[in-house]
Amino acid sequence: MALTLTDMTTPDGFEQLVLAQDPDAGLRALICIHSTALGPAAGGCRMWSYADDQAAIHDVTRLSRGMTYKNAMADLGLGGGKSVIIGDARYDKTPQLMQAFGRAVDALAGRYFTAEDVGISPQDMAHAASQTPYAVGLSGASGDPSPWTAEGVFRCLKVGAAHVFGTDDLTGRRVLVQGLGHVGLSLAEKLHAAGARLTVTDINQMALDDAQSRLGASICPPDQVFQQPMDIFAPCALGGVLTKDSVPMLQARLVCGAANNQLATEDVANLLAARDITYLPDYVVNAGGIISVASEIHSKPDAWRLERLVAIAGRVDQMLTRARTEGKQTSQIADQMVEEMLKTRKT
Repeated sequence: MALTLTDMTTPDGFEQLVLAQDPDAGLRALICIHSTALGPAAGGCRMWSYADDQAAIHDVTRLSRGMTYKNAMADLGLGGGKSVIIGDARYDKTPQLMQAFGRAVDALAGRYFTAEDVGISPQDMAHAASQTPYAVGLSGASGDPSPWTAEGVFRCLKVGAAHVFGTDDLTGRRVLVQGLGHVGLSLAEKLHAAGARLTVTDINQMALDDAQSRLGASICPPDQVFQQPMDIFAPCALGGVLTKDSVPMLQARLVCGAANNQLATEDVANLLAARDITYLPDYVVNAGGIISVASEIHSKPDAWRLERLVAIAGRVDQMLTRARTEGKQTSQIADQMVEEMLKTRKT
């Protein structure tokens, strides 16, 4: 049976939601385009064992909208999109599956650029790229975006620290990094070099042992994160960790991390504000990876990437200043800044 693409009911405010299937290759994927107002949609592909199709749709639509906002704030000339492959990346992923996914992306004729996300490697993306020019984040091109993501988060964290603590000097500052994947470990290394006192957590014992031996990090069990004393919380694992239950226990005064969709629900922002915890919206601070990918899409050099990383930190400074001046939450100001950009382009 050949690849089929089926247009699904598109949520309000979104442009397109497609179900891509190729049973022979084992492919069942969703591609969501939120907006192309600022350029072709761009956003990574993740592979995950979702409980059901509704869970996958919920994830891909949230992530797609987030990419519109992330790409706009980073001034990339790109819209927002995302894709998810339904399955277990450890067992179900094959070159044939990724090639079928590449054909699905190609069928959208340049409206969507994909790259790697959770469960997808540069090698996986190379298999997809064999079928389409719209698969990026390739080895030998922009490559692994993780170091750029970590660098962007680190720069924004320092800006946040300057606003919250009166200085961006992290010497002795207690930082808890949740998740030691490529981005989390790279961020932990930067924080260690800056003199921070690290606490780390992960389900990977080897990663914990490495951080403990090389970075002098303390280790805490994953289920005890919110009981730890800390000044800054850096969530770098999966999203939804800031909830109505976890925020009342959180001891940090600043939240800045790489994970997507850190707020379980939008009203959690109110709980953070009520406790005088400054939250730097994830789609603003973790844009380093998509900046790296965008440089490949636009054929730009490293200097272009660095320029936009610096600009992200500048926008965080602007966002925090506006939030204080206007008496609003940082998430409200960030969304407002993006909506202003989108409105300007539409008019």
